[in-house]
Order: sequence, then C-alpha cells, then structure tokens
Amino acid sequence: MCRNIKTLFNFDPPATDEEVRGAALQFVRKLSGFHEPSQANEAAFERAVDDVAVVARRLLDSLVTHAEPHDREVEAAKARARAAERFGSV
Repeated sequence: MCRNIKTLFNFDPPATDEEVRGAALQFVRKLSGFHEPSQANEAAFERAVDDVAVVARRLLDSLVTHAEPHDREVEAAKARARAAERFGSV
C-alpha cells in the first residue's frame, strides 16, 4: 500500500505516539488523496488522523507475540543497507 508506513509492532523500544500518528497521517493521506487538505477539508482530515492514531495505538497495545522484539537500530541498519544496494550509496 504505502511504502512510508513502517511496521510498528514488536520493537524495542515500543513505537512512540509520534510514530503511530505519523503512520496514521500517511494512511489518511493515501485514502483521501490529499497531501495537505484544503481549508474546507482540514477539520475532517485532522479528525480522521486522530481517530486512526487512536485505533492504531489500541491495536498495537492489544497485539501479543512470543517472538523476541526487533532492535530498532539493527532494523534501521538493514534498511539502510537495502537502500544503498537498491539506489546506490545513500
């Protein structure tokens, strides 16, 4: 769907509210087709982002796993290596 939305579950440390809101913003942008809504749509857009963030946080808090949490720094290094291989030196 949207390449900018990253997996937020099962990381150490857990996803922050800022990360959850960022994912919610990307999701609402994708659904609405707006990067920045017009003044007429701004309230509905922001309300949707807030609602999606609340539901996403509820989901993340209720999921369970027996797998070890992923280390954010290790995963970020892997992503940088994939990007360097795909796009050249970054």
